[in-house]
Amino acid sequence: MKPKIAVLMGGRSLERGVSLMSGRRVERALEERGYPVIALDVDETLVPTLMSQSPDLVFISLHGKDGEDGTIQELLEILGIPYTGPGPLASIVGFNKVLSKELFLANGIPTPGYFTFSESTLEDMGASGLLPIAWEKLGSPVVVKPAAQGSALGVSIVREFDDLAGALVTALGYDERVLLERFVEGCEVAVSVIGNGGEAWALPAVEVVPESGFFDFDARYTPGKTDYFVPARLSEEASSEAGRLALETHRLLRCKDLSRVDMIVGEDGVPNVLELNISPGMTETSLLPIAAENAGMPFADLVERLVSVALA
Repeated sequence: MKPKIAVLMGGRSLERGVSLMSGRRVERALEERGYPVIALDVDETLVPTLMSQSPDLVFISLHGKDGEDGTIQELLEILGIPYTGPGPLASIVGFNKVLSKELFLANGIPTPGYFTFSESTLEDMGASGLLPIAWEKLGSPVVVKPAAQGSALGVSIVREFDDLAGALVTALGYDERVLLERFVEGCEVAVSVIGNGGEAWALPAVEVVPESGFFDFDARYTPGKTDYFVPARLSEEASSEAGRLALETHRLLRCKDLSRVDMIVGEDGVPNVLELNISPGMTETSLLPIAAENAGMPFADLVERLVSVALA
């Protein structure tokens, strides 16, 4: 008999809607393959339900706060229930862009230069006076993003210094700490990784070309708003390096089962790692399923593969 699987989705994060789309698609795929499925929209009944239902595996289809920041992973560790995706450490570090970028820099993984500001330093320490210095050192344009958030929520590309304050206010609406990151002109790609340790492998890089020029929330989840090229239109050397960096990043953060590494391949052909996602989307327009399909792995096969890897 096939294992009973609880699919966690929804929750109360700002990415609730996307999570529901991911979770329902995973639920359908598992049911098609004959798995007993418990679909759970995460709320205050979650822990009692998991304790009473005793699933053999939890498939995490949560995105954003509580789903990707180590919270749900820690609960499942206490419950002793196997689950898909990286554990608490990788989740905590991956969700926090400051922690992950510092780890990248310390281990020789190329990533755009940055500075970080917190709400308290700007309000209580007069750090706003440092913004012109940071702007000059990074060079324009600058990418402003919340330190801990997903799906490009609160992210802005700022081309004029006078617009920086507004971008900071927007980003601080999503997290109390923000990054000012050097903008890299180039090709935006995502490389998904499946597996554990030395047996992990990288799927083909997916290139994203949003019609707006910015891969924001709307471009990510609205069909027709973004063109996808898979494999990405990179040189053989750049493609190989992107795959190598994705695997190195996956292993560095001690990820298990799956991850997605987002990069910018600059005009010099060098990939720069932006961030690692520990719970990639599973919607029709999500990058992991698109890459898997190109690699000859239809969606239901991908879901079943992730179940197998997690249980192993």
